[in-house]
Amino acid sequence: MATGNTDDALDILQDAMFKLAQKYAHKTPEEWGPLFQTILQSRIRDYYRLNRVRNRFRIWFSGGEDEPDPVQTAADPAGRRPEEEVDAGRGVARLDEAVRALPLRQQQAFMLRALEGLDTASTARAMGCSQGSVKTHYSRAIHTLRGKLGDFEP
Repeated sequence: MATGNTDDALDILQDAMFKLAQKYAHKTPEEWGPLFQTILQSRIRDYYRLNRVRNRFRIWFSGGEDEPDPVQTAADPAGRRPEEEVDAGRGVARLDEAVRALPLRQQQAFMLRALEGLDTASTARAMGCSQGSVKTHYSRAIHTLRGKLGDFEP
């Protein structure tokens, strides 16, 4: 969700995993989760910085219309109907849009707590803040998301 591109996300994830193994293999397994999340958040920030610079130059060098992507136009091997895909895509898009609209710290707290399943203490270590701050950011994120999404079901 952070990058909006699966390939970039996988590259960032792989880089974070290598850094964790390279620099923190001597740490205990209990410390790996928060350390990994800290490294991952740092790599995501680096990605945003790099893309901001790249996008300045892409505008000058962009060509005409791109050809359609053959992967995007391929049939679904799971046999789902297009209506089901559209409905599922809209739900995920709504959630993605709502999470992206949150302030960065609220996004981090929500992603680490709700999606990664970290406890408050681990989330605080990963974010580099106090447990009280994590609780505040997470609570604000949940209230904002509930207000925007209501009875959302993906």
